[in-house]
Amino acid sequence: MRSVVVQQPGHLEIAERPLPQPAPGEVRIRVKHAGICGSDVHIFHGHNPFAKYPRVIGHEFFGHIDAVGEGVDPARVGERVAGDPVVSCGHCYPCQIGRPNVCTELQVVGVHRDGGFSEAVVIPAGNAHRVPETIPDDRATMIEPFTIAANICSQLQPGPLDVALVYGAGPMGLTTIQALRGVYGVKTVIVADRIDERLEMARVNGADHTINNGRENLADWLTQHGVRPTLIVDAACHPSILPEAISLASPAGRIGIMGFSADPCTISQQGITSKELTIISSRLNSNRFPMVIDWMARGLIQPEKLITHSYPAEQVLEAMETFEKDQKQCCKVLLNF
Repeated sequence: MRSVVVQQPGHLEIAERPLPQPAPGEVRIRVKHAGICGSDVHIFHGHNPFAKYPRVIGHEFFGHIDAVGEGVDPARVGERVAGDPVVSCGHCYPCQIGRPNVCTELQVVGVHRDGGFSEAVVIPAGNAHRVPETIPDDRATMIEPFTIAANICSQLQPGPLDVALVYGAGPMGLTTIQALRGVYGVKTVIVADRIDERLEMARVNGADHTINNGRENLADWLTQHGVRPTLIVDAACHPSILPEAISLASPAGRIGIMGFSADPCTISQQGITSKELTIISSRLNSNRFPMVIDWMARGLIQPEKLITHSYPAEQVLEAMETFEKDQKQCCKVLLNF
């Protein structure tokens, strides 16, 4: 089978590999589409500290089950499924309280173990989620990206009284905007980004107001419009954002952090406590696949608005370059196997 393998940082190739066989409790998925994420690019460049090489990358994938291991119902063969990349132990403290995404023995498909940029991938049977026929194949590939938004929203608990500020109109920000507007019905969604074309994408995906905070002072804009955000999502992941968010947030506001920046930032404890702010972080997803599949089936989100490019798997390098460098026109890129 063909697999996209990062042999070592900076060295990617399409290799012929043996077809994997599912172990007990596992299924094999014949991949039809896989989505490119920033973390795939980071592994390619050697910037992901969790990745081991060589590695078949890819954690956003859709296909059908074509083989099952011992203990798995053979009737599952043929199911259309999206794969949850979070593989957890099931017995540590985070797993016991429903947070397998931070399992003490966490493995992420495409990072710690071989992923979905391949003609076939093997995952635990419980990680393969059936997709209704009403959801087209390409949109089904977007289930995993929307689980990232589902995870942070489930923690922030948005509602109709909220005025939301989202930093960043990349894929994470855009999926969050759609969830805030289409699922949770927040009153107002404001988006800040430094690329005008990204801000246009934000408007297409449901933003009420957009601000280029590379040209315009965000605090001044909010003051002029009499706005105090009650809910702030950092989907841009720059160390300057959290201190600013603490300053801008309404009393009793909530701030959600989606990024993995290792750069330090300085925050004021007084700024947090004086307004009794809630600050939460979010990694991957904690069993959010059924939730997002339901959203899609009910038409609450429109994943097709985020898919801007599609390439044959053989053109993976071109596809990754487009994803990484064309921030004005590109949002989500799919590989076709």
